[in-house]
Amino acid sequence: MNSEQQRTAPSYERLLLICCLATFGCYCGSYMRIPVVPLFAKGLGADTVEVGVINSTFLLVAGAFSLPLGLISDRVGRKLLILSGLLLMGATSLILTMATSPRQIAFIYLLFGLGVASFGPTMMSFVADFSPMTHMGRSYGWYTLAIYGGMSLGPAVGGGVAQLLGYKPVFAIAGAFLIALSAAVYFVLPRARHVVIHRPPKLPAIDILRSLSRNRLLLACWLVTLGGCMGLGMFITFIPLYAQNRGLEIGQIGLIFGAQAVSNAVSRVPFGRLSDYVSRRSSLVTAGFIVFAAALAGFGVSATLAWFLFFAVVTGIGMGLAFTAVGALIAEVVAPAFRGVAMGGYNSCIYLGMMLGSLVMGAVIRTSGYPRAFFLIAGINLAVTVVFALVFALASARTCSEADAE
Repeated sequence: MNSEQQRTAPSYERLLLICCLATFGCYCGSYMRIPVVPLFAKGLGADTVEVGVINSTFLLVAGAFSLPLGLISDRVGRKLLILSGLLLMGATSLILTMATSPRQIAFIYLLFGLGVASFGPTMMSFVADFSPMTHMGRSYGWYTLAIYGGMSLGPAVGGGVAQLLGYKPVFAIAGAFLIALSAAVYFVLPRARHVVIHRPPKLPAIDILRSLSRNRLLLACWLVTLGGCMGLGMFITFIPLYAQNRGLEIGQIGLIFGAQAVSNAVSRVPFGRLSDYVSRRSSLVTAGFIVFAAALAGFGVSATLAWFLFFAVVTGIGMGLAFTAVGALIAEVVAPAFRGVAMGGYNSCIYLGMMLGSLVMGAVIRTSGYPRAFFLIAGINLAVTVVFALVFALASARTCSEADAE
């Protein structure tokens, strides 16, 4: 970075604020369509299977393309991929206003998943690019709060607009907002080369993938994220049906999701700061996923609103602790040249985990019932957490023995 760039480069605080506002706007605008698309598709003749296919298409594409697009962001630059993702999400929202069949919606959602895969891992990598290692945890605390806040507010706004104006105006408003946001981001977000002092060399893609495949710490982070998001996918998909089966009303089910959202959001920033002060972030990841697994098991024995609310709060706390720390940990265990693809793999695990949680656990519920399914997903989360903890414990022991030998 030359002297002129150093004088004009925004401060860490300003860059983080820009990224958080852009991320909040992105997820708020794009998730406005989430509660509306199933109803819109049903109105065009889709049955429950087709609605499931539409949602699975989005998750599959977002999961499959997050890693390669993260790799591309390492090559062509962060800002280009961030803008491409915003424009693609905005364009697909506008195109939804012209859809006339469930098949067309499925195709549009495929492109929507591509836009999410372009934006998500790239913005995560950009935050890691300019954040000092001493502030990585709090950076991801604020950043994931922006994501979760947008994902929570967007559906509420979309549902309100749909009730007042209908389905298609939701898509038009969301699309116009996202395109306007992309224009704002173009002008206020600097290019990565203007904020990163030490730019890593560009390595061949095969060398990057070979190096990451040997990085056991990164693979452990991906594994525990995949398991955790299987649990998240089950929570989002089946808690409404399970709670209704236990005699709860729709308003009470909304309280359950609200309790989880509030505890998750509120815990992000303090847990992010905490991860900057502990000697090992991996211990917070382990603790967070153990709490999360315990909450999932707790749902299996819940029969009243009070217990559902209690375990929803515990779920949010566990997620806030685990996912904030694991994002910062990934940035810590890979070289800067590999961050794009590392964050891409992380996002792939999020979306593919949520999809697997919905598909696999749905089959388990059909054969074994809700309680056993929740116990099983809790066991899966606990198992991957044990593997994660062992990998990091062995790495720590190896580092200590090497230090003693020197």
